[in-house]
Amino acid sequence: MDIRRTVLWMIFSFSLLLLWNNWQIHNGKPSLFGGPTPAASTAAPQAGANNNATPSVPSAPTSTAPTPSAVPGATAPATARSEEIVITTDVLRLTFDTMGAQLVRAELLKYPATGQPDKPTVLLDRSAGLTYVVQSGVVGAPNGQSFPTHQTPFRMVSTEREMTGDNLVVSFEGESGGVKVTKTFTLHKGRYDIDVRHDLANVGTAPVSPALYLQLERDGNDPADTSSFYHTFTGFAVYSEQDKFQKSTFSDIEKKKANYIKQADNGWIAVVQHYFATAWVPPQGKPRTNELLEVQKNLYAARSIEAVGEIAPGSASRVDSHLWVGPQDQKAMAALAPGLELVVDYGWLTIIAKPLFTLMTWLHSILGNWGWTIVALTVLIKAIFYPLAAASYRSMARMKQVAPRLQALKEKYGDDKQKLNAAMMEMYRTEKINPLGGCLPMVVQIPVFISLYWVLLASVEMRGAPWILWVHDLSIRDPYFILPAIMMATMFLQIKLNPTPPDPIQAKVMMIMPLVFGGMMFFFPAGLVLYWCVNNTLSIAQQWSITRAMQRKAEAAANR
Repeated sequence: MDIRRTVLWMIFSFSLLLLWNNWQIHNGKPSLFGGPTPAASTAAPQAGANNNATPSVPSAPTSTAPTPSAVPGATAPATARSEEIVITTDVLRLTFDTMGAQLVRAELLKYPATGQPDKPTVLLDRSAGLTYVVQSGVVGAPNGQSFPTHQTPFRMVSTEREMTGDNLVVSFEGESGGVKVTKTFTLHKGRYDIDVRHDLANVGTAPVSPALYLQLERDGNDPADTSSFYHTFTGFAVYSEQDKFQKSTFSDIEKKKANYIKQADNGWIAVVQHYFATAWVPPQGKPRTNELLEVQKNLYAARSIEAVGEIAPGSASRVDSHLWVGPQDQKAMAALAPGLELVVDYGWLTIIAKPLFTLMTWLHSILGNWGWTIVALTVLIKAIFYPLAAASYRSMARMKQVAPRLQALKEKYGDDKQKLNAAMMEMYRTEKINPLGGCLPMVVQIPVFISLYWVLLASVEMRGAPWILWVHDLSIRDPYFILPAIMMATMFLQIKLNPTPPDPIQAKVMMIMPLVFGGMMFFFPAGLVLYWCVNNTLSIAQQWSITRAMQRKAEAAANR
């Protein structure tokens, strides 16, 4: 019993600490565990990172396996003019800047903004509050010259700006240093992957050996809808067949501690945040250099540089790549590039979480509602673990039956802990009771519960998904706190069904636990709270039926 009391005190103390820490963060105060305050992390980019500043251009590679050198600052010509071009499909509204043919804004039309159902989610933007853009260009010009980069004026050469069929082709053309670059973006109906073709034509009189870079730039601020009560990753990711999925935080990059593969001939680079991602997928099988760096204060870049090879005068070369701008749709991302679906971060229990998500997807194909999918999944999990749960509840039922005898032993031995523990252990042996029998079966289920927590938290399918009545979005907190209240009530009922601890302090701690956990759930997504409500309700039903069966069995034995 001392072990159980210690575990309970540890859980209770840690829960209080987490609750207080999150409350501090929620109110803009520093975290008890270090790190910047929310005010610092959500501040607007500094002067060097606003939409008027021009990020740096990578230096030219010097070999067939390009290696980026120092990254000098650069500014666009003062006389250059740019125009913003808006392109619309059925799922995307994209804004291109003719200065470099950069993609400077992306609105996801099928995903409403958090708390603003009449407005689309803005993933890419170039504003006072967010710098997050997609760029590409060509380097490797002789000294004193410059090939077309994302700081070179381009002009739009296509005419269509709105999708009317299955595809929409958007082209931009720019020329500098004797090289003409044509960027062609092919968008597809109902899809977030974009085919990007770079045509490099040598219009000069001497051979050139350019290199193409694909770049993602983002400031280090958290997304606007980041929660203070649970953590999700925001940062860069690099994937290769050699080192698999490698992610780096902005802090790692700033401190030059980012760990990722520098030279590869496969894989991709990406910016990852909760529910959404942007990724460049360069041509596979061609050597390239990856680089993650701090461009300016609070402005970071992920880039891939690939040598195109020598282009003779009057000749041209073509490089095909892919761009993803949208939600973390695992099926579509896996089809686009190997490992791209790994941007959905399920933590260290991915090996369990991915099959759970697959099962949820199958259930949703039948039920058509993610809320009922969570309910059905919880029922299936409880059914699978029923034998373990039954063993736990039987152990607790036996403990409840001998509770009066435990109290009598405590009164008999008073403060003599040694004799009390000896008498208790003797009674456990006589009655064939394992005092930890109610705990150990539950420990086996913890990895599954944690995996399910991450599946519900990380899957974009939950975002904006309604359930019934007042629950219109399973990814945000219950607006009326009804589900957290139900969860607290079911936890209280569970405690009442369990044997009362002989220690009064332990009993009080048990009664406070529903308030602590219920209070935390006030700020968690409704989908997670729904899972716990259903899980608790099924546990109560199981525990009540098993306890009643044991009571009837005991009464029948006593009447013989």
